[in-house]
Amino acid sequence: MFSPSVANLVAQLTRLPGVGQRTAQRLAFHVLQQPEAEALALAAALVEVKERVRFCDQCGNLTEEPTCAICLDPRRDRSVICVVEQPVDIVSLERTHEYHGFYHVLGGALSPIEGVGPEQLRVRELLARIEAEGVAEVIICTNPNLEGDTTSLYLARLLKPLGITVTRIASGLPVGGDLEYADELTLGRALEGRRVVDA
Repeated sequence: MFSPSVANLVAQLTRLPGVGQRTAQRLAFHVLQQPEAEALALAAALVEVKERVRFCDQCGNLTEEPTCAICLDPRRDRSVICVVEQPVDIVSLERTHEYHGFYHVLGGALSPIEGVGPEQLRVRELLARIEAEGVAEVIICTNPNLEGDTTSLYLARLLKPLGITVTRIASGLPVGGDLEYADELTLGRALEGRRVVDA
């Protein structure tokens, strides 16, 4: 149906998260309809990002330097580390403008079914940072799913004997959500994460 080069482009695009066969075909045809300069600019941007972007030596965030800008920021609170699964989670947290400590990227979550154990995650590096930097609190900010909860529980058991405060982000109802449409698990977590109302 397609020429070999177009079929290859479609096949490569389907490997992107959330891109199915039909979306990949639309993207491929979009690229084909663009001027050659735009298509080459896209290809050059892909090559450049793969050549230049790396993981921060300290926290595991994405950066083009050995250490990311967050780790180099002297205004950050060195006593707190927020543990996340992936670098994209840092972007979400930074948009809130509510957190001013440092981060630690695990590189995933525990998943025995997929063969991901503590050895495949950056747990040793986290322990080394806590010891070296005098961290007082670790905020576990893994996804609220089975793998994230398992990872959170594992880290809490590992870190509490160190004498530091270990917290987990609250989960529950989204702002603007209706109780009527919330499932039992979400409502249960909302009740667990309740806080005192300041009058």
